[in-house]
Amino acid sequence: MRILVTGGAGFIGSHLIDRLMEQGHEVLCLDNFYTGHKRNILKWFGNPYFELIRHDITEPIRLEVDQIYHLACPASPIHYQFNPVKTIKVNVLGTLYMLGLAKRVNARILLASTSEVYGDPDVHPQPEEYRGNVSCTGLRACYDEGKRVAETLAFEYHREHKTDIRVARIFNTYGPRMLENDGRVVSNFIVQALKGKPLTVYGDGSQTRSFCYVSDLVEGLMRLMNGDYIGPINLGNPGEYTILELAQMIQGMINPDTELVYKPLPQDDPKQRQPDITKAKTYLGWEPTIPLKEGLELAIKDFRERVS
Repeated sequence: MRILVTGGAGFIGSHLIDRLMEQGHEVLCLDNFYTGHKRNILKWFGNPYFELIRHDITEPIRLEVDQIYHLACPASPIHYQFNPVKTIKVNVLGTLYMLGLAKRVNARILLASTSEVYGDPDVHPQPEEYRGNVSCTGLRACYDEGKRVAETLAFEYHREHKTDIRVARIFNTYGPRMLENDGRVVSNFIVQALKGKPLTVYGDGSQTRSFCYVSDLVEGLMRLMNGDYIGPINLGNPGEYTILELAQMIQGMINPDTELVYKPLPQDDPKQRQPDITKAKTYLGWEPTIPLKEGLELAIKDFRERVS
């Protein structure tokens, strides 16, 4: 098949492209390199089945494809809050243009949504039916509400134009190729520990997250794309860890002498985050397979090569 991956030079997008190329598909990678990096896709340069298109998703584009994985969007608070209006445009205009493309060429489109649509949840763990507790005026709204609108657009295109959609709600994902400066908790802790700096814990560290290794997530995305279930569907690891537990685990793996320092919680930071993956198990036959410690070892190895 001829498959378009928007945000294909990014962390998750590049791992997805690796899998698609290995399966023998013709892959178009579309990226403006705001948070993506050419090194992530370098090994496919020169391959006749791979094409790189440098393009900003907030502008229209005409292509002929069979499937679209729409992943393009800055996904960490540091990056999406740097230019919030642009983040909203990526989620709204970018998604509109991709849905329009899918409708025009009769392609199936998978929207990469996010667990952030649940906001700071008062239901735990979060099932897909939960409608969320999101501030539409807070610092994270450009991303959280942007993705909620993107989901709305996908379902309206499906209802009105019979566009063939899939919607994935992605929970915390980690692994090789994460950006060193993305402000996410896993990369923060690994980089701080490798540099011998104190590990920064926000609040008292009792807030929880679930961490899905990137190869598990990619497998879930591909099963969703090629299955019959539309979604939305949670993709994430249901194993729940406190931020303090994660800090201590990384501390022990890299440098047990590193200190922990505590700082106030950022505004609208969710206290709990854990997916209910019953639907993923039922409709996709999918659940994560890689334990946190094993995945962290692979991520740390990758960071060691980039962080001096």
